[in-house]
Amino acid sequence: MSPPDAPLHIQVRIDELREQIRHHDHLYYGLGEPEIADSEYDKLFKALHDLEEQYPDLSSPDSPTRRVGGAVPRFVGKPAGSATPKVVTPVEQFSKVPHDRPLLSLDSVLVPDEVYAFDKRVKKELDVDRIEYVVEPKYDGLSVVIGFRDGDFVEGATRGDGQTGESIAPNLRSILSRLTCLTLPGRVPQRIVVRGEVYLRLPDFQALNRQLTERGEKTFANPRNAASGSLRQLDSRITASRPLVLTCYDLMVSSDPLPPTHWETVALLESWSLPVPEPAQRQMCHGIEEVIAFHRSMMERREDLPFEIDGIVVKLNSRDYQEQLGEKSRSPRWAIAFKFPPRKELTTVQDIVVSVGRTGALTPIALLTPVEVGGVTISRATLHNVEEVARKDVRVGDRVKIERAGDVIPDIVERVAMPGEQRAAPFAVPRHCPVCQSAVVQEGPVYYCTGQTVCSAQLKGGIQHFASKGALNIEGLGEKTVAQLVDKSFVKDLSDLYRLTKEQLLSLDGFAEKSATQLLSAIAQSNTPSLERFLFGLGIHHVGHHVARILAAEFGALETLLAATREELVEIHDVGPEIAQSVVHFFAEPRNLAVLDSMKALGVAVQTVSRETSGQVAPLKGKSFVFSGGLKSLNRQEAAQRLEALGGRVTSSVSKHTTYVVVGKAPGSKLAEAERLGVALLDEAGFLELLQRAGIG
Repeated sequence: MSPPDAPLHIQVRIDELREQIRHHDHLYYGLGEPEIADSEYDKLFKALHDLEEQYPDLSSPDSPTRRVGGAVPRFVGKPAGSATPKVVTPVEQFSKVPHDRPLLSLDSVLVPDEVYAFDKRVKKELDVDRIEYVVEPKYDGLSVVIGFRDGDFVEGATRGDGQTGESIAPNLRSILSRLTCLTLPGRVPQRIVVRGEVYLRLPDFQALNRQLTERGEKTFANPRNAASGSLRQLDSRITASRPLVLTCYDLMVSSDPLPPTHWETVALLESWSLPVPEPAQRQMCHGIEEVIAFHRSMMERREDLPFEIDGIVVKLNSRDYQEQLGEKSRSPRWAIAFKFPPRKELTTVQDIVVSVGRTGALTPIALLTPVEVGGVTISRATLHNVEEVARKDVRVGDRVKIERAGDVIPDIVERVAMPGEQRAAPFAVPRHCPVCQSAVVQEGPVYYCTGQTVCSAQLKGGIQHFASKGALNIEGLGEKTVAQLVDKSFVKDLSDLYRLTKEQLLSLDGFAEKSATQLLSAIAQSNTPSLERFLFGLGIHHVGHHVARILAAEFGALETLLAATREELVEIHDVGPEIAQSVVHFFAEPRNLAVLDSMKALGVAVQTVSRETSGQVAPLKGKSFVFSGGLKSLNRQEAAQRLEALGGRVTSSVSKHTTYVVVGKAPGSKLAEAERLGVALLDEAGFLELLQRAGIG
């Protein structure tokens, strides 16, 4: 019976599946940043495979089911005016290395019935009654090949697309050096190529994510991503700084005859002092029942292993049998991956750390044993604030239920009590910032790092604020430039802006002689700021334009403000206890004072405000304004700045204490609220007249 003709919707579905799989192959093999869990990928792959089996006329030699890895270009649409689709290819930062033999993938199975079917097939094709299998952990890391000549390490590469990989010899050298495997002992064939897996142990993965979380940086979703990101570094020093682990499991090439069995091959690798799967984690199985029993045992021990595995690998032990069965286009016919069911929703809190945001706010984050939630691997969850941690009573070592909505960081729904559990001590906020070691202070339920001018977690946002128009108005310090300055360690605190050199700027992307000169000139012109702008630019919590202007008028000089007490600050109109406390904490932090001293030594001279001037700059002091609708003659920010320059205060909501509501074009609900409360109204003409009478129109 001939296969059925494919309906149009089947053709469309096959195209969609191929496109999705190529997209995920690109992320996994090319970038090392998968966005879906393996189980979700396996479902897509199986759906495509089944349709191609059912409708062979629609099969294609470049289908993902017939290729090993991720070098199939991903089509993402056509550029304007072009008939050729734009192709996004894997990262090509490393030189390409062709493999001696293809590095194949494994077909995956999930249930014992599929394992029995595999056993039945190989027995039938080999015409034997009994098969010896070797079973090993399926490590969740990055597949690599390592070449030795005369026992010395000479080359190493990633798997790549299975035919060609990326040369990462310096990075692998750092791992082999730590394992003392750069030179193999004893009699070693003239040339060998070994296949293995590089991965991170779970404690090391959690330690790495802890460091990244504390700095407010992007964390890795799972140990595999972390291993891939660490190994595929252009700077091998970064790879060397991370405790990557290598396990070898196959001899791909040998100038001497290969051993007759896989079990003997692993023993030979071990005799050369190469790391291989530990004896308790591999087994010779005399029949398929022992394979299934080993799978069950490893699944029960999974949570106790110090590394991530997502199943076991089942291989025929006899190399002769392997050669008889041969290979398909992308996978061997003599081996399968017997996967574990994905973890669901319940997981363990490995650690609770604080992430320092760009405002200095400390957010408790739970680092979790990776778990799949909605097809996505989750390794951390927010705990929002200290009150939330106490309310849910979440502690290190607890079992918790995870919930994920959309693309936001997941939440811990609740703690799940376990019989006989010994719980850790309750979480306590650190007294010092984990990033810069500055003092931590509490404001309501939120804790803040006081080292705003030196804390690297806050630095990029702090520089942009310092250079903004309302502060020191340094043109050319945009987001991309600031990011490069911090990432290259040219700027470690605000004072370093005044140490920048032309050579440093010319090394940044997008800078040439003219633009570098212009930025240096803009920085130089900012070194005599007004006290008001300087205070605002420092980014002290709760010190906006209005409060900065009040403080400048009240104290006149930066040195005088530095000596002010909390009691003195609280007595000032519009400076309440919260603002006063924030100002005192900022100027009590030695690191902030050190930055101010450095600025002064570098020629930054903050201008003083004379008493005569300070007494005249606040004719609208005590008056509050709310805007409703747009103005024609100036934008909202300009209007607010003019009001604040005269001592007025701009608020976002109308209350009975509001002095005026300024009504522009298309006013909203604030106008109705003002009318209900009887608040005075000003149209644009009346507002401009008020500014003019106050002396700044």
